[in-house]
Amino acid sequence: MNKGKERTIYDKHIKRLMDIVFCVVAMLLLIPIFIICALLIYAEDGGSVIFKQKRVGINKSYFTAHKFRSMKKDTPDDIPTHLMKDNLKERLTGVGRFLRKYSLDELPQLYDILIGNMSLVGPRCALWNQEDLIAERDKYGANDIRPGLTGWAQINGRDDIDICEKAELDGYYAEQLRKSSISGLLMDTRCFLGTIVAVIRADGVAE
Repeated sequence: MNKGKERTIYDKHIKRLMDIVFCVVAMLLLIPIFIICALLIYAEDGGSVIFKQKRVGINKSYFTAHKFRSMKKDTPDDIPTHLMKDNLKERLTGVGRFLRKYSLDELPQLYDILIGNMSLVGPRCALWNQEDLIAERDKYGANDIRPGLTGWAQINGRDDIDICEKAELDGYYAEQLRKSSISGLLMDTRCFLGTIVAVIRADGVAE
């Protein structure tokens, strides 16, 4: 593990530039999808269509993450999905279930990527109170890089794997990112392509 190793050129400059270009293009192309999702959410349950959460960013700093609201408007905003267990199905709206199945609820996080709080690829940002996951990621230096919309753990189990395994996968991603510019680029490419497959199959989604 290369925890503490100096950042590569890819990690410092190229990755961020790619994030910005991708977000600008994606947000312009997805304007109709954003509008349709917002209208469907509001029509079913009323209230705000955007769900905001306090999340853990790079170096364990905090930021506000944005998602399309997939649960009923009275759902607490600081409980991790895996802790809801049997109550999750009751809390999800009909539209929300569809959005989560195909990860459409994550689309507003393109804004979080654009302003620099997140990256397209990286460890999935933890809730501020997920102390167990944060502590596990510390073992691998996975808290020292910018969190991502998708990542190595996301395409290798997502909601179906436990915290220890998730942190280890995030650590492996962090190690490859620090290793060299080539390994970082290849890893991000694998994650990006793997995400497309995972979204089509709706792999590892708790609902």
